[in-house]
Amino acid sequence: VLLLSLVLLQDPDQTLAAIEKLSARLSALSDLYVVSTFRLPVKLGGVLLGLYSKQDNRKYLEVAVMGKINKVLVRFVRADGKLHTINLQNANLADGRTHSIILRLGGLHRDNMNAELYVDCRLADSSHGLPPLVPLPREAEMVEIRHGQKTYARLQGAVESLRLALGGSVAKAGSLTDCPFQGDSSAYSPVSGELNSILGDQTKALIGQLIIFNQILGELRQDIREQVKEMALIRNTILECQVCGFHEPRSRCSPNPCYKGVSCMDSLQYPGYTCGPCPPGTTGNGTHCQDIDECELQPCFSTGACVNTVGGFSCQPCPPGLWGAPLAGTGLDYAKTHKQDCVDIDECVDLPDACVSNSVCINTVGSYKCGSCKPGFLGNQTSGCFPRKSCAALTFNPCDTNAHCTMERNGEVACRCNVGWAGNGNTCGVDTDIDGYPDRSLPCMDNDKHCKQDNCVFTPNSGQEDADNDGIGDQCDEDADGDGIKNVEDNCRLVPNKDQQNSDSDSFGDACDNCPTVPNSDQKDTDNNGQGDACDQDIDGDGIPNVLDNCPKVPNPMQTDRDRDGVGDACDSCPELSNPMQRRPLVLSYCRDGDGHQDSRDNCPDIPNSSQLDSDNDGLGDDCDHDDDNDGILDDYDNCRLIVNPNQKDSDVNGVGDVCENDFDNDAVMDLIDVCPESAEVTLTDFRAYQTVILDPEGDAQIDPNWVVLNQVALLILPEKFGVYSQKSLVDLEGTFHVNTVTDDDYAGFIFGYQDSSSFYVVMWKQTEQAYWQSLPFRATAQPALQLKAVKSRTGPGEFLRNALWHTGDTPGEVKLLWKDPRNIGWKDKTSYRWLLSHRPQVGYIRVKLFEGMDMVADSGVVIDTTMRGGRLGVFCFSQENIIWSNLRYRCNDTVPQDFQSHRKQVLMHIHV
Repeated sequence: VLLLSLVLLQDPDQTLAAIEKLSARLSALSDLYVVSTFRLPVKLGGVLLGLYSKQDNRKYLEVAVMGKINKVLVRFVRADGKLHTINLQNANLADGRTHSIILRLGGLHRDNMNAELYVDCRLADSSHGLPPLVPLPREAEMVEIRHGQKTYARLQGAVESLRLALGGSVAKAGSLTDCPFQGDSSAYSPVSGELNSILGDQTKALIGQLIIFNQILGELRQDIREQVKEMALIRNTILECQVCGFHEPRSRCSPNPCYKGVSCMDSLQYPGYTCGPCPPGTTGNGTHCQDIDECELQPCFSTGACVNTVGGFSCQPCPPGLWGAPLAGTGLDYAKTHKQDCVDIDECVDLPDACVSNSVCINTVGSYKCGSCKPGFLGNQTSGCFPRKSCAALTFNPCDTNAHCTMERNGEVACRCNVGWAGNGNTCGVDTDIDGYPDRSLPCMDNDKHCKQDNCVFTPNSGQEDADNDGIGDQCDEDADGDGIKNVEDNCRLVPNKDQQNSDSDSFGDACDNCPTVPNSDQKDTDNNGQGDACDQDIDGDGIPNVLDNCPKVPNPMQTDRDRDGVGDACDSCPELSNPMQRRPLVLSYCRDGDGHQDSRDNCPDIPNSSQLDSDNDGLGDDCDHDDDNDGILDDYDNCRLIVNPNQKDSDVNGVGDVCENDFDNDAVMDLIDVCPESAEVTLTDFRAYQTVILDPEGDAQIDPNWVVLNQVALLILPEKFGVYSQKSLVDLEGTFHVNTVTDDDYAGFIFGYQDSSSFYVVMWKQTEQAYWQSLPFRATAQPALQLKAVKSRTGPGEFLRNALWHTGDTPGEVKLLWKDPRNIGWKDKTSYRWLLSHRPQVGYIRVKLFEGMDMVADSGVVIDTTMRGGRLGVFCFSQENIIWSNLRYRCNDTVPQDFQSHRKQVLMHIHV
């Protein structure tokens, strides 16, 4: 038997020798034992042992303890190159006490391998029919051994011993942890030395298992005796009732006295029976039922369009000029929660060539109007609108061979590097991690910052943060602050502190702790004053101390409290109804235009406008306001739609007024760099005002998220679950994501059209196929494929939505799968991917493209869905750690892509013009 003590391997020579011995023995022996004694705090865990490829981080063998769910996971690469996972149950190892485990992998050279897990000298779980391990490479220097000694120590645990035993038996492996297994005759039976020499190790192992099995049978025998006593007592009770004259009475439900279709149940009360509830769509006592007129609740678009029927209702088609799906249902509850949605037809989108190309088209209710040529174009509705400049008309192409030409809003030509390349567009270089900075410095004439060399070539960091100014970015610098202490051990990763002083022991050193003397692991600082909430006497910074503040976490210096319930209006869920306990109000919110805003608070209740943009603050949203700037000039004729200019001065006669020539929305950001030139509320790509949404707030299967935000929040490092940014959609979204670990294989992605925690779109991707470890309320299985889903959850955040999101497929009432990548390929470790999303909520157009480096590896094609008509943007993470979102960009884009033309029939199927 070869025994390797892994925690004693100190230098590379010892490690290399151990790998060579391990590789040689694995090719000859059939059994491998991992023997360890360790201690873990409650519900924590981590990788205990791993054999990895230094070249591509391939897992030859990895053993990890999942303390939160009482499992031991064994991962290894199969012969076909895919990762295989073994789930071994009943491993309660994270309870603060010292435990010993023995993991046996048997039959290494057979077609099927077996795995057995022993916890504290008892068999906890086993798995059979497993694929065999692949051989280790001949070059020992290509293999790396990692163990969890340092990781467990940081978690306030310890790895006391960790050994690999090659060959031998379970009894011999047990002797390493003082387990008196079947080989120890003194502990189990008086078998003589002569008989020990005859019996093999396998026979001894069987005897030991039988002894444990007999103990279990003894416990079961005692339980059965107790049940027999209880059954005898029940039998005697029944016999006594029969002696007293117990007999079956005549049923009063035969014949059925209830209304047709209503169930009848016998009752001891007069008249001897009880009827069930009346059928849906009717009301009464069950004996007599009458039809309900659902039309009184006005479920249809107009009052006269509702037709009441026996037990239900139906709505007539939408009026001319509007379109929507037909609606019919049964009962008052259905009529309360469902409203017919009739939306104005946008002829500017749905009718080809409504106006001449490159001109302004204005949609009106039931009709449309044509305006002047767009900025950068000349002409009129008669002769046509032609570009002043165009990429096709250029005699000289100023763009790099790895860039493409685009037209800016002002009609100027611009160059943009293709995906996988970075630079100023005129000069582009390879960008391996797709974070917007080239691998090598470029000779750009304009000294554009995106021509400078990336300080982390293989890890995305679009902010190029470098705390110690050593030329190596923080994301790939083992000592980011240059204080001589590596990041994994540094309690202030970005602030030099050689003394590592930590007065409150909350994992943040005093040098970077916003509450140095008060433990606050979340470092939350609501008012961003540099003082954490845990030690801030005025958390929201409104000048009112917390003890006197009726909204301690929401600024409200006036302390307005209209309902006088002690909770200020700024944070009161019902500001006009006293509810000091802040119970969630039961309010039926109607949203007939589907933009996520209930009609009573929607400034355009009949037209989807998720941004609620109201440029003149007149209470009427721009999308339904015919004079957005309230200057007396209707939008159809106003040459500055968002800025007051009653004189309509236009010196260059280009159709754009002088006051809005270069800044159309008057937000002090030039149109050339404004991501939304027609919205003053959105100017630059900035995700600092973000919101976290927990999808399973009651469950404990997942740790709540910890978001780290850098570079004006263009770079995000997010360990767990889900995040939403308080920005409007109606945009094109693109970004880079990179999984910066090799020890996890779960979901990462992004969201759009977010209206609330029950209504949003999500694009999500998993690395390997896996069933969710909690089978209730239903079994969910994830496949390793890029997926596009529409979430419209009846239950909201909780275990149903959690499992529905994990599952690859439709879950009625929760999630609908709109598209799945047919390749069924998962993401790769430490690899950068770039996504491009186009979403046009008005017509339901969705298209997602995914790039790995310069190559497009997935394309959803055109997907049509109008479940959510606009919303906010965010990123998504489900159980996956160490994800980097980088180089995020969005821009407003009201144009409909050319590839939508062939899909118009899907949108127009319910139109009646």
